[in-house]
Amino acid sequence: MESIFDNIVELPSKVISDRTKHLIGFEDKFQRIYTNLKLLLDQEQLAVWSEKFHKVQLPIIEMLKDKYPLIILSGDAGTGKTVSAQSIADRMVRELKKEGFFLKLSTRVRGEGLHGQMGNLVNDAFSELKKQAGKRRIAFLLIDEADAIASTRSTLQMHQEEKAAVNTLIQKIDEIRELNGRAILFMSTNRLHFIDEAIIRRAAIVLEFERPNNEERKALFEKSLEGIKFTEKELDYLSDISGPEKNEGLGFSFSDIRLRILPEAIANSFPDKALTYEILCETIKNIKPSPKI
Repeated sequence: MESIFDNIVELPSKVISDRTKHLIGFEDKFQRIYTNLKLLLDQEQLAVWSEKFHKVQLPIIEMLKDKYPLIILSGDAGTGKTVSAQSIADRMVRELKKEGFFLKLSTRVRGEGLHGQMGNLVNDAFSELKKQAGKRRIAFLLIDEADAIASTRSTLQMHQEEKAAVNTLIQKIDEIRELNGRAILFMSTNRLHFIDEAIIRRAAIVLEFERPNNEERKALFEKSLEGIKFTEKELDYLSDISGPEKNEGLGFSFSDIRLRILPEAIANSFPDKALTYEILCETIKNIKPSPKI
């Protein structure tokens, strides 16, 4: 079964937790999702709360089971959707004092283009999700680049097999409600308008991911290069020249800064000299932001 997943990670994970500390803007994103889902995720305690304060099981508690455990992460490439999904899952199990598993559906398997097998792939992925969900354990499934599976059925070019796969996906999203918060589905996409409307309607929350703003770029440079002394003015300038105003209206993404600017600046310094503010400035000016998708 693992062959259809890029990996299966046990939660809580120290590796994920350590990486979360360096995610800019994570806390706001987590709180939005956790606020929306905590009533679904902890129904046992919700029942205890109802009995404690109201001496009855309030009817609304049963109705909350109809909420869909689906989170859609939408935004441009390189804005941190995938890494944030893992971090949100890790933080959730810590907050709820439970264990969990995080499964990421392999884009490699989906890329084989076997339309007739897409429905089987969806079935297999959700079967494993249900298998990993337990009484004290939450299972998370991430479908990255979800528009490849969940495209709107209204397009004339869509094959019948693809429509069948979307129908299967919707059915499986409906079914995991029966697990009462023990299974959570993440879907990430940079083309939200391609996702089928029935799936978007089922989402407990659609969280938008943007390219970093001025303060986030500044914080990213400061955290990533902690140990090098920069003045506030220098950090402001690094943020400024990597923003949209200095790059024809399109700023650098999080991954542009982490995986392109900073490695190239280090390559321009190693092994003979220190990484300096001047080298960083020159490196930024020689790189263009990744295009929007």
